[in-house]
Amino acid sequence: MPQSAEKVLDHAPLFREPEYRQMLAEKKANFECPHPDQVVADQNDFTKTWEYREKNLGREALVVNPAKACQPLGAVFAAAGFEQTMSFVHGSQGCVAYYRSHLSRHFKEPSSAVSSSMTEDAAVFGGLKNMVDGLANTYKLYDPKMIAVSTTCMAEVIGDDLHGFIENAKNEGSVPHDFDVPFAHTPAFVGSHVDGYDGMIKGILENFWKGNERKEVAQAINIIPGFDGFCVGNNRELKRLLDMMGVSYIFIQDASDQFDTPSDGTYRMYDGGTKIEDLKTALNAEATLSLQHYNTRKTLEYCKEVGQVTASFHYPLGVQATDEFLMKVSEITGKEIPPTIGLERGRLVDAMADSQAWLHGKKYAIYGDPDFVYAVARFVLETGGEPTHCLATNGTSAWEAEMKALLASSPFGKDAQVWAGKDLWALRSLLFTEPVDLMIGNSYGKYLERDTGTPLIRLTFPIFDRHHHHRFPLMGYQGGLRVLTTILDKIFDKLDRETSEPGVTDYSYDLTR
Repeated sequence: MPQSAEKVLDHAPLFREPEYRQMLAEKKANFECPHPDQVVADQNDFTKTWEYREKNLGREALVVNPAKACQPLGAVFAAAGFEQTMSFVHGSQGCVAYYRSHLSRHFKEPSSAVSSSMTEDAAVFGGLKNMVDGLANTYKLYDPKMIAVSTTCMAEVIGDDLHGFIENAKNEGSVPHDFDVPFAHTPAFVGSHVDGYDGMIKGILENFWKGNERKEVAQAINIIPGFDGFCVGNNRELKRLLDMMGVSYIFIQDASDQFDTPSDGTYRMYDGGTKIEDLKTALNAEATLSLQHYNTRKTLEYCKEVGQVTASFHYPLGVQATDEFLMKVSEITGKEIPPTIGLERGRLVDAMADSQAWLHGKKYAIYGDPDFVYAVARFVLETGGEPTHCLATNGTSAWEAEMKALLASSPFGKDAQVWAGKDLWALRSLLFTEPVDLMIGNSYGKYLERDTGTPLIRLTFPIFDRHHHHRFPLMGYQGGLRVLTTILDKIFDKLDRETSEPGVTDYSYDLTR
């Protein structure tokens, strides 16, 4: 055998050994009933054609690899951004394992969440008993200051009433009557993780604000970051900018510390997060600003109902988007933007100008959540690039209209196309029929990279196959500089690969670029 106790091979070299190659070939031939190689090759070639593209884009009853997740994932992430809060998902254990693993694999940190462990009997008779026992166990075992309840498909299909169940659980002594148990109905079979995030944030604010008198504090603002896989770097960068301006603010849902705990000998089930007392105080803020509009539509409506000024942005990344965010903060708070921030802006503009020759005219395919796609497309336009394919599986008709208006505002967007509701299998057809230079999205794009040869830049959740990207910001001028450098590195790496053959292509294997 190729390995022993003295020589243990990782799976990558192990399965390339002759014994394993033969074993896998025999398995394929004897048990997989494969089609002849030529038939497979012909079908593969057909999937690269315009004819197949039209069939692919015309799909209605089937989704293949959507660029979104389900509502409860967004709710679990939302709950992680509050002080000593345990996420309680009313549903089966398997569902909660998915949410926890998704977050843990991206952030490389433990992701705590509990389940009411609904099984077949609960699906028939309802999950009240599971809720009563589950809340009691959560309260006693994990010592939370708040338990945030969301739902999965099973609980929603049978129509479990969260408000009634929670009140019954309190009456039976599972948790004290005055203990905070906000909730959100998050059916996984509709919407996406951004809707689950929105529902949970609104549910938490309602829990603390409803029925209380508002005493407006002028110039104070709330910031809602939205579902953001880069919250660790982004939230800290935004706080730095706001602190430099001297702004009075509260971050509503701040998971930056929860998903970036230090290794110092102490395990932290909870770390950081928006403090409960600050949540109560946030009712009095003059304004609430959302950094991602499509993540917070219902929440902002509620903030407006209680009397706050509201404004939303599309993930402030790049020059103009950061300008608009900071100027809005300045307008509401009366605080000037200091010259030191102006210098950061100038440095980003200078860096973009320094690299203009390598960025101009590059074509991109961008996929992900609606606000992220909008932000990256806008930044690409600032660099002179062309966002050829802009795809959001959870994009709405309103988002599509906003995207088209953005693209029409620049000559670099004239040939761009917007794809709301399409998935990554549809993007594969687009990449074969209308190729681009670069693709920007999450780790799931690596299969498109393998199939189409389009280099992938990982800039959004989830990133499973690379480490620690989330620790650095994308938002603000410093974040824009990081995105710029990431794009340039991918361009230069590709050029090096294409010009590395000695005596054939290495006349362009340049040391200086």
